[in-house]
Amino acid sequence: MTGLATLTRLPAIFAGAFAALACIGSAGYAATSDWVDNDGGRMRLVALPPDAEGHIRAALQIEPQPGWITYWREPGQSGIPPQVTAKPESGVTLEKTSYPVPKQIVVGNIHEIGYDAPVTLPLDFRVTGKPPTKLELTAFIGLCKEICIPFQADYSLPLSAGEKPTAHELALLDAAKALLPQGPSSDFAVQSHSFSADAKNLSLRLALPETAGNAPDIYVTGPAGYVFFQQANAKREGGVYSTDIAIGKLPKNYDIKGKSWGILVVDGDRAIETTLAFE
Repeated sequence: MTGLATLTRLPAIFAGAFAALACIGSAGYAATSDWVDNDGGRMRLVALPPDAEGHIRAALQIEPQPGWITYWREPGQSGIPPQVTAKPESGVTLEKTSYPVPKQIVVGNIHEIGYDAPVTLPLDFRVTGKPPTKLELTAFIGLCKEICIPFQADYSLPLSAGEKPTAHELALLDAAKALLPQGPSSDFAVQSHSFSADAKNLSLRLALPETAGNAPDIYVTGPAGYVFFQQANAKREGGVYSTDIAIGKLPKNYDIKGKSWGILVVDGDRAIETTLAFE
C-alpha cells in the first residue's frame, strides 16, 4: 500500500469541537475501571499494582463504534494521536505507550493511519516516589466518522498491593502485548537505508520473511508530527525488498545528521518496528 506523506495537523472540525470538550470522570474498581462512553465509542483503563521494581503494567482499551476510527501514534493527514498523561501528584511517570499494527484508512482524499476496530494500547508506568495507592491519569483520543469528536476521560484506579489480578485482566494485557510489532530478526529487518542528495527520498533495503506477496506497508516516522509512507521504485527479489519512500516537507532548517527516525514494516501477518539512525 502506498500513501501520501504529510505533516499531521488538527482538522478545523476537530479544533471547533475541542472548545466544547468536557472532561469525564471514571470511578475505578479492582484493576479495571468502568467504561467511559461518548458518541463515537468508549474506553477504559486496566492496570496492575506496582511490581518489586516499581513498574506498573497497564493498558488503555478503546472501542470505536461501528464506522468510527481512532488513531495511531502518527495519524497521517488528519486527527491527533492518543495522549495519556499521569497526574503530576500521582507519583508515577509514563515511560512508554505501545501501539498494535495500524492500517491506512482512506476517507475521500484524506489518508489516515489508525484503527477501525477495538484496540488496546499497552502502557508502561514507573513509580517515582512512594508506591501509589491509585493510578491517576487523563486519557485523550480522537474518534472520527463524518465528524471528529475529542474524547477525554480522567481515571483514578485503585492499586492494591495485596490484591491479585484476575485471569481476565492478565489475559487482556498479555493479548495486547502479543499484538505489538516485533523487533528485527535474521529474516525480517532493515538491511540499509540512505537519503538522496536532495533529501526528497529515503531508500530502503529490507529482508522480508516471505519471498513473494504484495508490497509491504511501510510507515516512516520522522520529527514529531511527521509520517511518510508513499513508495516508489519498489522491487521484490526473493527475500529482499527495495523501495524509495517519498519525504515531504520537513521543518525549516531541519538537519537529519545525528537523528533517529522510526520505521514500521508490515509484511503479511508479521510486523517489525525499529529505528533508523542517520550519521
